[in-house]
Amino acid sequence: MDSYMEKAYKNAIHGIEEKQGGPFGAVVVDSHGTIVGNGNNRVFKNCDPTAHAEIVAIRDACQTLHTNDLSGCTLYTTCEPCPMCLSAIVWSNIKTFYFGCTRKDAANIGFRDDLLYEYLKNSQQHENLIQAIPLDRNACLGAFEKYVKDGGILY
Repeated sequence: MDSYMEKAYKNAIHGIEEKQGGPFGAVVVDSHGTIVGNGNNRVFKNCDPTAHAEIVAIRDACQTLHTNDLSGCTLYTTCEPCPMCLSAIVWSNIKTFYFGCTRKDAANIGFRDDLLYEYLKNSQQHENLIQAIPLDRNACLGAFEKYVKDGGILY
């Protein structure tokens, strides 16, 4: 087993044994090969549905490196990332990630990531999953205008 994936796997096992969340683990590795972020799923421990292993590892790496930009880093995760985690990977500027299990493997044990992928393909067909209703766009644009006017940093 690859040494980084092995550490991600051990993170997953730790989370399972401690009953912190689902069977997922991740690590972030910097360009020098050093693990700078560790994570396991902590949804139950943190009472936080966003505390997926990849998110936890990315947050840990950002704290370790004192940055929100993980350019040059690589993520190793025991399962193909859900759409939320995939977005976090993109937003953190990680360009390469390795994954063990597939989203189909996750679906086979009861995780519902496929519903999210289907929703993203065509939100009109999944009104029973979630409803996204536009509201007060013109008023909310004021915050965007202020951010641009005040020289807000894009990330």
